[in-house]
Amino acid sequence: MTNNSELQQARVEPVTSWSKVWLIPLLALGVGVWMVYHQLSQQGPMIQIEFRSAEGLEPGKTKIRARDVEVGLVKEIRLGKDLSSVLVTARMTADAAPLLTQDANFWVVRPKVSLSGISGLSTLLSGAYIKLEPGNSSEQALQFNGLDTPPLTPAGAPGLHLTLSSGQDFAYAAGDPILYKGMEVGKIDHVHFNVAERTVYYNAFIQAPYDKLITTHTRFWNISGVKMDLSAEGVSVQSGTFQTLLTNGVTFGVPEHLPQGEIVKERTYFKVYPDNEQATAPDYKFSKEFLLLFNDSVKGLYAGAPVTYRGLNIGKVLSVNLPLGLPKAYLDTHYQIPVLIALYPGLVGMSDDVAGRQLLVEQMDDWLQNGLRASLGNGNLLTGKQLIELSYAPTQENDIQLAKVQDYRLIPTVSGELSQLTEKFSALLDKFNALPLQDLSNNVNDMLTSSAQTMQELQITLQDMQSMLGDVKEQKLISQLSATLSSVEKLAQDFSQGSSTQGDIQQTLQQIQRTLQQSQPLLQQLNQSPNRLIFSGQGEEPTPKAKGAQ
Repeated sequence: MTNNSELQQARVEPVTSWSKVWLIPLLALGVGVWMVYHQLSQQGPMIQIEFRSAEGLEPGKTKIRARDVEVGLVKEIRLGKDLSSVLVTARMTADAAPLLTQDANFWVVRPKVSLSGISGLSTLLSGAYIKLEPGNSSEQALQFNGLDTPPLTPAGAPGLHLTLSSGQDFAYAAGDPILYKGMEVGKIDHVHFNVAERTVYYNAFIQAPYDKLITTHTRFWNISGVKMDLSAEGVSVQSGTFQTLLTNGVTFGVPEHLPQGEIVKERTYFKVYPDNEQATAPDYKFSKEFLLLFNDSVKGLYAGAPVTYRGLNIGKVLSVNLPLGLPKAYLDTHYQIPVLIALYPGLVGMSDDVAGRQLLVEQMDDWLQNGLRASLGNGNLLTGKQLIELSYAPTQENDIQLAKVQDYRLIPTVSGELSQLTEKFSALLDKFNALPLQDLSNNVNDMLTSSAQTMQELQITLQDMQSMLGDVKEQKLISQLSATLSSVEKLAQDFSQGSSTQGDIQQTLQQIQRTLQQSQPLLQQLNQSPNRLIFSGQGEEPTPKAKGAQ
């Protein structure tokens, strides 16, 4: 009974549905939520970049870098709507969001070898990547146009941007150097051709601190390739650096006749001169045009050719064969070629202003009355280029000259030295052609025929004379031989018959024999005692005594 009551009084407690086992999935869920939040908080915006080609790009592999730090990853690549470009969608990091401004630049980094150097070698192993270059704008953007080539001048780089132009045939490309005394101080970063003006414009950048060298009096000129100059001092060769020998290059400086000027602090326009001589030459602003009418050939005369006076440059040619309304009465008797020139008062010792130009006009009238004339001169024997020479020459009474044509003052012209030499040579050829060459040739032929006949007759005469002389010499030699043989025969007969000559010879031989017989005792004595010629007849020959003998 007791046990049953105890069982009936037992405490009953409710069973809870919570278990500590649920802490594990809850913890895992919290970690997952935190990871998703962290991932979302670290992700930056999704951007879209338009490129011309997707070469080297792969979704999920190609990275976007800024200053060699990974700031994004390519997620998708597809063709554009016009099918002429590709759209690259990339996810950026949150840290890179401030870099996505309107003036930010994107381009693909690949291995590249050029004359200016080698770049992108690291991509040979890692593959191509997209590089981000931040801009200076404060406005954000999510769509960009990718560049085909990397910009040569980083955005925000300290320095000075300039605009250069050149009307010459030579042209520069992006990346060509700008030098100062042989040292590279900048580059040409963009080239633009103005079709309307037919002029090439170059955006150039001079990096700091060399931008302080650019002043209002600075002039730029070309230093591409090699320049050779042949002058009275000899041959001189000028060139820039090794890079400018392969590509092109520009240099600058301030001419010596100009002050340094003020430092340029903002984009300014400068002209690129063909060479140093033209860049450093004084730039005169005032000039006066004059007209020349030539009878001579103007081949080799071009716009820009110099106008000289006694070797000094005082102007240049502006136009050759320009259309003019010359009077018909003048054209009926004259077929002259009009050439327009410009004379600079600053080059003839006058002031470079309006007063100097007016003084040049007044002085020119006096010079023309005193016989100032223009002629064509040879500027270069190798190229055949011509120039204009002004000099004093006697006036010709029958020379018709107009005073003005369309407000252009005329300068009378005369034939140049080359034309005069050509005329003299032509006159000499005319005289030579006027000679009776045919008659002279016939006379020469007749004379040569007569000379040939005379030579044949002379040859026959010489042969006859030679034969005659041979006969004479042969007869004389025979006579001399006959006389000699007669003398020999006579001598032999006399000797054999006991002639006086034979007796004389025998007598002479007998005297020689007697003399030898008389000399025989003397020879024997000398043979026995050779010293008798010294010790003549005094006893016997002394003999040496022994030492100590008495």
